[in-house]
This record gives sequence, structure tokens and C-alpha cells, in this order.
Amino acid sequence: MAREESPQAPDWRTTGDRIDTLITASGSGGAVARERSEELVRLVVDFYGAGLERLLGLVHEQGRLDDEVLAALAGDDLVASVLLVHGLHPYGVETRVEQALESVRPYLGSHGGDVELLAVTDEGTVRLRLLGSCDGCPSSSVTLKLAVQGAVEAAAPEITSIEVETAAEQESGAAGPLVPVDSLFARLHTDAGAAPDDGASWEVVPELAGLESGAVARMEVGRMPVVACRVGADLFAFEDRCARCERPFEGATLARRLGGGSGDAILRCAGCRAHYDVRRAGVCLDEDGAHLAPLPLLSDGGEVSVSVPAAVAP
Repeated sequence: MAREESPQAPDWRTTGDRIDTLITASGSGGAVARERSEELVRLVVDFYGAGLERLLGLVHEQGRLDDEVLAALAGDDLVASVLLVHGLHPYGVETRVEQALESVRPYLGSHGGDVELLAVTDEGTVRLRLLGSCDGCPSSSVTLKLAVQGAVEAAAPEITSIEVETAAEQESGAAGPLVPVDSLFARLHTDAGAAPDDGASWEVVPELAGLESGAVARMEVGRMPVVACRVGADLFAFEDRCARCERPFEGATLARRLGGGSGDAILRCAGCRAHYDVRRAGVCLDEDGAHLAPLPLLSDGGEVSVSVPAAVAP
């Protein structure tokens, strides 16, 4: 029988922020009061960490800590975050980074691209390589920052930086851009969404989960107007603004490209009749250089989330 969660259960995602607020408030009592508050938190964290470590040890001694149980622990957001804080996560950082990349590969693949994990250094740097259409695509920097970076940071908050290499940079020998990652506050908490200063926010959009193949839907995500469509099992989302006439996609339709395959999908603006290839990150087929603004999507099988700039998030 499934365990029911109490409707009064606290939102654990905000617990870390509350701890931070309380410690900051304790500073009003002077430096000594703040130091004592921080010491108290450290002692409590270490105490429960030792208990969790012993608990896992006992389960292992009983032969119950098998692959299935480890996968269940790692798959629960709350449990996984607590284990991460105490350095007890069952999977190493490289495995977690690879799993994070696997979660965004459907989005990258929908634009003909991919990402490859090159290495995780001892210093905590994750080295990645963008492949396919994402390399050199006008939206590649957005794709990286909103999708890849957010997924990697959520899965492995202990990393210190993300270094990205493109195929062109590999050939020229130039170094890829370095994306700094904020450290955790006293190893106490981590937000499962985007980092506070990464300029993006993941918003759950319930109506996208039931969008039928061939359908086009317009909605507001946060405060950003978004147009979304589904092609078979693949979902695509863009800022709701035609790159040519700059009007919303009211009345837009989705059709197969003339002479194209069954998986081709062209979004047509009802106003200026411009055509956009949704599988190629919204490139305009009628005007060179025109391009829609794609928005990353993540799906866990039940919920669909869209990443929008933090400036327009609620």
C-alpha cells in the first residue's frame, strides 16, 4: 500500500532557504550568536549524517542494499538530496552527470544535436562537448545554459565549473567557455531547479503532458508567451513570436514539409505565412537568418517543464 503524504507536510525544497534566513537573522545578535547558530547547524547535520551512514551500513550488512534499492534511493529527489549533502549518494559524480545528460538528450536530439561527457576532473570541473546541430546553432548557448547546465548542476551540485567544447574549437585547439557554478550554502541544501543566478527558471506546464501529436498550443509560462507543438512523441516549445512579422502564433498550424518524411514538422505563422522547421530549432525556411527562440523542455514521464528566463518567471 502506498504511503500517503500529509497535506501539511512542509515544502522541503524551501527548508534550506529558511535555514539560511534564520542564520542570517541570528547575526543581529552579534558575531558570537551567528557563529553558535552555524555550529549548531553543522552539529545537527553531522549527527544525522552519521545516523544515515550507519543505517545504510546496516541495510548493506543484511544484504538488502541491492541495485534496485540503490536506484530507488537515487531516484527520489528528497532522499537523493539528503544523501548528497552527507556524501552518501549511491552513485558517483560521473554517473550522476551522465544520467543528467541522458535526461536532456531527447531535447538536444530533437534539434539534431547531442552532448558528450569528456571528463570529470579531480578539481570538480565537468568537461562537455556539443555535437551535431547544437554546435554552431544560433540557440546553442541558450540550449547549453538552460538545459544542460541546469540538469548537471541539479544532479551534481558539488561540481565547481562546466567547461564546454564544440567541434570547431576541438579542431582549432581553442578552449571552450567556462561556466562558473555557485557553491552550496554550507552543504545544507540545493535547489532542484536552475541555479539562483543562471538567468532561468523551470516551470511545470501541466497542459503540455496531454498535447496530442500534430497539435499547436499557446500559453503563458511564468509571464512569457509560449507556443508549443507535438510531433509524434516529441514536444517542442518556442517563444510565442514570429521571427518575421513579430506577431504571436495565433491560428498557427503544424504540417509536414513538402517532400519530407513523416517525422518532419513545419510550423506556419497564420499572419505572414512564414514557415519554421521545429526539428531544426525553429529555423525559418523563407528568410535566411530568421529563427525562432527555442525553449528547453524536460519530461519525467508525468510532468513537462519549460525553462524560461528568470526575468519573466513568476
